[in-house]
Amino acid sequence: MGLTIALIIIAIYSMALILIFCYSLAQLNLLVNYLGNKKRNEEAPKFNLLDPKEIPFVTIQLPIYNEEYVMERLLENISKIEYPKSKLEIQVLDDSTDDTVVETSQRIEELQKTGLDIQHIRRENRQGFKAGALKEGLAIAKGEFIAIFDADFLPESDWLKKTVPYFKDGEIGVVQTRWGHINRDYSTLTKIQAFALDAHFTLEQVGRNSKGHFINFNGTAGIWRKECIIDAGNWEGDTLTEDLDLSYRAQLKNWKFKYLEDVETPAELPVVISAARSQQFRWNKGGAENFRKTVWSVITAKNIPFKTKFHGVMHLLNSSMFLCMFIVAILSIPMLYIKNSYGHLAWVFDVNRFFIVSTIILFTCYWFTYKSIQGSSFDKFVDYIKLFFTFFSVALGFSLHNTVAVLEGHLGKRSEFVRTPKFNINNLTDSWKGNKYLTKKLSPNMILEFALMVYFLFGMYLAVPFNDFGLFPFHLMLFMGFAFVFFKSLTSKA
Repeated sequence: MGLTIALIIIAIYSMALILIFCYSLAQLNLLVNYLGNKKRNEEAPKFNLLDPKEIPFVTIQLPIYNEEYVMERLLENISKIEYPKSKLEIQVLDDSTDDTVVETSQRIEELQKTGLDIQHIRRENRQGFKAGALKEGLAIAKGEFIAIFDADFLPESDWLKKTVPYFKDGEIGVVQTRWGHINRDYSTLTKIQAFALDAHFTLEQVGRNSKGHFINFNGTAGIWRKECIIDAGNWEGDTLTEDLDLSYRAQLKNWKFKYLEDVETPAELPVVISAARSQQFRWNKGGAENFRKTVWSVITAKNIPFKTKFHGVMHLLNSSMFLCMFIVAILSIPMLYIKNSYGHLAWVFDVNRFFIVSTIILFTCYWFTYKSIQGSSFDKFVDYIKLFFTFFSVALGFSLHNTVAVLEGHLGKRSEFVRTPKFNINNLTDSWKGNKYLTKKLSPNMILEFALMVYFLFGMYLAVPFNDFGLFPFHLMLFMGFAFVFFKSLTSKA
């Protein structure tokens, strides 16, 4: 390896580590905000729903697409929402292409007979995918406020009573609630997904919202002011995360968002890795697409302070951290060679301290969010340590898959909105096998993921002849992460 190539590798490796470090500092600042907010007792103006004159009209939108396994559960749950029937309508925005259309229509007719204002809305095509369905429903919605639930979400019957009152403040455009997980303990895969989502719905959403920084409507389990949607330019289908896109356009127009950590809306986590893959791909590619679309508007906005801009840019760069992690992982083995071949460059390895400090910061941040939901006993802390490093390893194992998504997003490559198949999995005895919506194909990334598993096994071996075990724990986690993703992908298919 020539000295010039070695210096290029060092520069790229160091830049990726510094970006990860900046991200961890942003998370640390959010933790400070989060803990500070816990001590505050916020008073907010609220509608008095006991006064008929103050009860606004609400439309509930249910965007669905081929949801055989959860449709009946969804409609039964939504029909139990407690709100005056004269002030409530439900739109089932059904883009399905299978035989669930007939069953859904029949069930809706039954609910209509009970006096519920529920409509079955069909489109001739899926133009704009979910964003297109929401936009078409909005055009005929009677509600002043629009609540949105994906097919696997199960809001409590008093959900509207807990969220609608906050719109008394005319500047609030969105009220978002925290996701719960009905199948959190189903498997290692669901546990780590719940772990990551809990961090987002506590540390990030509260940390940003408490200081007036931009947050995002999470695509479901939230409610919009109709005027806000229209003022921000309405739903657009040019990214895979239409929720993040509209959220930023609305906040750039000075609309306020209200996040309710204490209102939990339960939902189902993907239980098969192919389903998790499609969801991760959509979220991470959509995040990069929104960075490309929106970041300049955030940076140049004259109506928001510098700190809000900083957190906005880091928020839009969230998914790009997988690219940085992948770069650090791939270059870590060449860096071992450089350290042992060019003695005068060994000092460069001090840059690894950025990664160690970043890991400690994230470990600390996630502990506070974990204990806020799970508790803080010694046993819980031990469980947390195991879960954190399992999560970290599997996140590294997903880094290739998510890096491809991020690169496609940044490069502007368009792709179809691939829905996440639902399973109606509620407990450990339920099975996902036989689900007709599961992909029958193995991911083409699997060959590379197997190769990377072997590559990092080789990295672990190199620690012996070089007598340098500094990167051994990192390579061990990478090996375990790619092994997990590869073998789960190999076995978890229809």
